[in-house]
Amino acid sequence: MVNVATTPRAEYQQRLDQHQERARSLKRLNLRLSIARLVVALVAIVGGVVLPSQTNLSHSWIVPVVLVFVVLVIFHKRIADEEKRTLRQMAFYEKGLNRIDGCWSGDGISGEAYLETDHPYALDLDLFGTGSLFELLCTARTGSGELALSQWLQHPATVSEIHERHEAVLELRDRLDFRERLSLQGEDIASALHPEGLRTWGQEPAQQLAPLTRIAAWLLPALTITTIVGWQFADWGIWPLVLCATVQFVFGRSLLAWEQRVNRAMRQPQRELRLFAALLAVIEKEPVTAPLLVRLRADLRTNDDDPSKQINRLCNLAVLLDSAANMVFAPFAVLVLWNIHVAIFIESWRIRCGQNLGKWLAGVGYFEALNAIAGYSFEHPDDTFPEVTGMAETGPPSVSAVAINHPLLPPNRAVANDLELGVEHQVQIVSGSNMSGKSTLLRTLGINAVLALAGAPVRASQFCLPVLAIGASIRTLDSLMDGKSRFYAEITRLKQISDSCSGDVPVLFLLDEIMHGTNSHDRRIGAEALVRYLVAQGAVGLVTTHDLALAALSESLAPTVTNVHFEDTLIEGEMVFDYQLREGSVTKSNALQLMRAVGLPVKAE
Repeated sequence: MVNVATTPRAEYQQRLDQHQERARSLKRLNLRLSIARLVVALVAIVGGVVLPSQTNLSHSWIVPVVLVFVVLVIFHKRIADEEKRTLRQMAFYEKGLNRIDGCWSGDGISGEAYLETDHPYALDLDLFGTGSLFELLCTARTGSGELALSQWLQHPATVSEIHERHEAVLELRDRLDFRERLSLQGEDIASALHPEGLRTWGQEPAQQLAPLTRIAAWLLPALTITTIVGWQFADWGIWPLVLCATVQFVFGRSLLAWEQRVNRAMRQPQRELRLFAALLAVIEKEPVTAPLLVRLRADLRTNDDDPSKQINRLCNLAVLLDSAANMVFAPFAVLVLWNIHVAIFIESWRIRCGQNLGKWLAGVGYFEALNAIAGYSFEHPDDTFPEVTGMAETGPPSVSAVAINHPLLPPNRAVANDLELGVEHQVQIVSGSNMSGKSTLLRTLGINAVLALAGAPVRASQFCLPVLAIGASIRTLDSLMDGKSRFYAEITRLKQISDSCSGDVPVLFLLDEIMHGTNSHDRRIGAEALVRYLVAQGAVGLVTTHDLALAALSESLAPTVTNVHFEDTLIEGEMVFDYQLREGSVTKSNALQLMRAVGLPVKAE
């Protein structure tokens, strides 16, 4: 647990300093042990080669020297392992400090592989990629944890699920030692486990051999070994051996396809399965009281045995399988049909435990996703848990935020604003110049809504919203591969957003510079028609624009549609922004002045 009187940054820094001091001590001890090993080795060499040739000393004295060397080697390895562990502890807290200080971009898992094609908001709201929300949140060690977190960000949970996650996150938030233990388990490797592949493997129909075939797999090697002994020591001759070896060879070849099919799944993910088992062991021992955590742990346990032990048994079988590739052991492995026996045990394990493998993977993934959000909550104590409600029986949904900020912006650069969308202010038209904060406002509302609907805290003093569908058109790109222009990509996304209004939940839309890929006449008509349609469907949202004609919508649709704006000031040829949202539409433009300030040939009017 953590001392609640200290700040997360101070706690991280204190632990980092302690580990750094220990790392320095271990490094010094490591060096001394290396020197000691070298000295003892030189003594053994000199004493074993030079002294006996010049004196009458026997070689028996070298035995204790060798024993001392062996002890030094064992102790040295333990110190080296402890030094590696300490360095990983340091890295854990250094990454935490970087996240708190806003220096984390490019240092984590981007999650780009989890971005769903044509997702209605993931690309627009920077959910994946370098510097993304996923990279900030994700501390998962397995592919299952990464997958679970990516699904939470792309698919809103129900109200009950969100409330359960809040309880679980609150319980895990201050368990820094638990998160540290999870981070230190297994090797420091990038996860290569493919949850869906392992889940499918575990649920495949049984491929176990018939009982007589399994008996033959034991009996034939025994007969072959017996004939070898008889040939060498009992004058049986070579023909019994040739006969048994031939029968065994034919038998082995007949099972080769089956053996390879069974063993193939175990040849790659051995290290990752070890990590998976180690994480399970830590989770199994952690006391929990939140209903969601209790249920998760209960679902993991099967057959009155810990899943970590069962996964370790599978890992041990994978080690036995790999041993057949050892040059020294390989001849014996061929002689006793080693791979076939390992395949029999692997298939028996799969028949007994395979149905649970998908459940274990999903359970650990869910736990890791909760733990990632808990870590984020601990590192950002000023972030609050939102109030997520059910849908209103009639009318548009109500979305309100007080002092809402963008979680990916450094705290010293972010400017908070208040927002209110609902019955009286269903749509807000946001006007202002480039770089004034319009797009950032859309992303701020959208990414906090994503956090809220995933069960995470948000960067706001207060945030209230129902479960809703998010649709965003902020970063629409053209596609040379698909032959789509930017404008076509944008209107395709707008169609996707309008279609979502017919779903079971209300819609929050975020439209940046709507239809800016066409002429002003068509843009005004198309944008106005779309906004009117979304309003009629009960959706709420923000629309940014440079076109003051679109801002005039508030006159015909007041008070449902209102105007807000960002201002800018030109000071000594430089545009200055305060990023504060104000009521009404923007009344001035500094664009021509800025053009002249940078030297463009624009004449004053």
